[in-house]
Amino acid sequence: MVNYRKVINVLGLLLLIEGAFIGLCIIVSLVYGGYDLAAFIITFLVIILVGGTAWISTRNEEQYIGKREGFIIVGLVWVMFSIFGCLPFIFSGAINSVTDAFFETMSGFTTTGATILDDIEAMPHGLLFWRSLTQWIGGLGIIVLSLAILPILGVGGMQLFIAEVPGPTKEKIHPRVKETAKRLWGIYIIFTVAQAFLMMLGGMSLFDAVNHSFTTMATGGFSTKQASIAHFDSAYIQYIIILFMLIAGTNFTLSYFAFHRKFRKVWENDEFRFYLTVIAIFTLIIGAGFIITSEASPESSLRTAAFQVVSIVTTTGYVTSDYLGWFPLFTVVIFLLMFFGGSAGSTAAGVKMIRVLLIFRNSHLELKRLIYPNAVLRVRYNDQVVSPRIISNVMAFVFFYIAILLFSVCVMGAMGYNFDTSFGAVAATLGNIGPGMGDVGPVESYSHIPVFGKWFLSFMMMLGRLELFTVLVLFSPSFWRK
Repeated sequence: MVNYRKVINVLGLLLLIEGAFIGLCIIVSLVYGGYDLAAFIITFLVIILVGGTAWISTRNEEQYIGKREGFIIVGLVWVMFSIFGCLPFIFSGAINSVTDAFFETMSGFTTTGATILDDIEAMPHGLLFWRSLTQWIGGLGIIVLSLAILPILGVGGMQLFIAEVPGPTKEKIHPRVKETAKRLWGIYIIFTVAQAFLMMLGGMSLFDAVNHSFTTMATGGFSTKQASIAHFDSAYIQYIIILFMLIAGTNFTLSYFAFHRKFRKVWENDEFRFYLTVIAIFTLIIGAGFIITSEASPESSLRTAAFQVVSIVTTTGYVTSDYLGWFPLFTVVIFLLMFFGGSAGSTAAGVKMIRVLLIFRNSHLELKRLIYPNAVLRVRYNDQVVSPRIISNVMAFVFFYIAILLFSVCVMGAMGYNFDTSFGAVAATLGNIGPGMGDVGPVESYSHIPVFGKWFLSFMMMLGRLELFTVLVLFSPSFWRK
């Protein structure tokens, strides 16, 4: 039996956390004097009233959170945060449509980076800051944040951690999940501050540096500029962002090991080596192509290739050039990279490198089994035998991912969009990438998508961010049986 009062209690607490972040935006709005101040104050009061009422009225509930409650809380919190998070856009009049405001906010919290805004720089500083902050909050996870700062959720918190943290494995860097969450957020904050400082050295203003650090470390891709990173026209800034996108797309457990100078443990990780290999190979392919087909210098060609490859693989979605205008082969390569994703345990989304690697290794062994039918061949990862259950989970995930992708392309096609736009929009939202193909390419927005399409793609964002199963299980009749 689901303890709904406990679900309401936890959601109320999480809503109060969102209210605290809205409070930061009030300060930013006061500093920069935007017209969004009243909207943030009203939103803050609404959130405190609703969240406080939900928490206080159920505060005497038992602390235990079961598996069912965990899935329900994780599924609902992303919707709840997006509903209340879109209020500043609506109350300020910056976005007049509820649908558009919800789409923009869900895109933020899920770190997708798809936007309906056609004039980003016309937005007041407070809303731009909130837009970036939604991605930073969602990057490492709302639940992981709550486990780090709310000890009351430490009891039963593992169920929430399991339901939200990306990837087929849930690596902890401390036996207690609360301590794991604290360490992960500590690393996250350190990297964010370091990137902001380095970009300010490159000439970025404090405001732009902080916002882009938020969205880089979250692999979200929201920018304060309509032209994204191309606006700054700085090789230094591009290299800094490439570096931190690479870091953000790496398992944060490995970053923890690196901080403790356990570099051998980092390098011996199979997924990490595969992740770097994929990026290096495709950067060289596209970079070499640019050198041959364009007049750009070798450095500029390789930098452009590296930036876009890393941005797409890590599902960040920043752009420095319109890849739809590249030589067709390079555009196809970028599209294929949308299905890789970053490492498990990173802020990146997508299929994840560990799944791709395990599929490659399992497929290779299947060929060997045809030749040696009596041989005992096991898939290995980090010198450990991978259990058949994990291989089965990976294959099921990929099957569901492809099935949902194809079904969703048909849905978009039924709304009158061509194949390029339909496939590009679904791949970009389900993979939490942001820019796609066709009419939702890197220099376009999602503003022209009809109302139903925006709600549908918003659901795709959440489905991709929670890696399918956490959401799909809520639609299973057996989940709700006693």
